[in-house]
Amino acid sequence: MDTAAFVNAVVANPIIAAIKDDDGLEKCLVCDNIRIVFVLYGDICNIPGIVRRLKAAGKIAVVHVDLIIGLSNKEVAVDFIHHSTQADGIISTRQTFIHRAKELDMNSILRVFVLDSIALSSLEKLESAHPDFIDVLPGTMPKTIRKVCSIVSVPVLTGGLIADKEDVIAALEAGAVAISTTNQAIWEM
Repeated sequence: MDTAAFVNAVVANPIIAAIKDDDGLEKCLVCDNIRIVFVLYGDICNIPGIVRRLKAAGKIAVVHVDLIIGLSNKEVAVDFIHHSTQADGIISTRQTFIHRAKELDMNSILRVFVLDSIALSSLEKLESAHPDFIDVLPGTMPKTIRKVCSIVSVPVLTGGLIADKEDVIAALEAGAVAISTTNQAIWEM
């Protein structure tokens, strides 16, 4: 999936299912209103099958490469996801992984934990990795999300601690183009 189509799909689908186990996988497969899925679990043996099932169900699959058991902290982990799965993109906290994804023409999301003012002030430097999105966690800080949106030039996603419709609306109103959540009740919104 090319970058423009990926960005458009995310913007058009502001609630992203994040799955952390097989139960989440099964539920998102039958949830018609979920188009994009962040895969936050798996290992080198089962990740190709997880992604294959998502793709067969018509979902856009994005693998959080940092969380896949058995992959190293080297860029070759991105190569593995690219060559061994049908993933539409990756999520990572590592800028080197984002660079490698871009070299492989993969879509990429740079996940950032904004826990203090130092993290907030370093956001502009992170754009040099050229991610398609910056994913800010936790997602329950509308004031901080608004600030991030004013600092960076790429679209902002958010997730983490999103508990209800109020959190979703606050994040979107603060400027995030989409939220991701493992909270299956929110997938149905």
